[in-house]
Amino acid sequence: MKKGLVIGFVVLGLGACAPRAPIERGVGFDDYSAFELERARREAALSASRESIIPPPRISDETPQGAISSSELANAGIGQTPTNTGTDPGRTQGLDATPGNPAPVIANNPGISDEQNFDAVSGRESIESDAERRAAQAAAREQVQPTAVPERPSDTGPNIVEYAINAPNAKGQEWYSRSILSGQARFQRNCAGYLTPDDAQRDFLARGGPERDRLGIDPDGDGFACGWDPAPFKQAFGN
Repeated sequence: MKKGLVIGFVVLGLGACAPRAPIERGVGFDDYSAFELERARREAALSASRESIIPPPRISDETPQGAISSSELANAGIGQTPTNTGTDPGRTQGLDATPGNPAPVIANNPGISDEQNFDAVSGRESIESDAERRAAQAAAREQVQPTAVPERPSDTGPNIVEYAINAPNAKGQEWYSRSILSGQARFQRNCAGYLTPDDAQRDFLARGGPERDRLGIDPDGDGFACGWDPAPFKQAFGN
């Protein structure tokens, strides 16, 4: 008897420790469709109860302070909806693209040429008129006869290009003796009176340079005034 009771308790213990079978959807209903229908009803009831607890926000008919009222927007043609798809007299903006709507009238602008419009040109032009216009244009042409190139005046001063090509030294290389009185201040003051280094070199040669430097514009004695450089001319000539 005791042995039977022990075996019974062991069986009950094993049954309690065994994993339970999963509960399938639809338990307590005839089929799965009935279960889904009942679930949908419960969700609808819960939604209705939530809406009754939290009412939707109320939209005020009054225009907030500083905002534009609906009547003002309507007077400006904003927010109006056309009442038909044809020609709407109340339509204030946009273009009605329905087949029954007539094409918009294009204002005549005399500043725009219609030469590319075949209908417009064919109504007023012909082969004969086109030939007359071309003949008039040809008659109005003026042919300019070529003339000789003017000769360069002989009183333009020293030729700095020729001087640069024949210069025996490079810029900064002392070649001529200069007075110790030709200081930097005098050099800067006198060079400021020329627009370009070419003008300074031309005037320097006209005043007796490169042997003499009367204005002190070649203090280093290289024969080039106010920083003028003969290198570009030499390169162009191939020296």
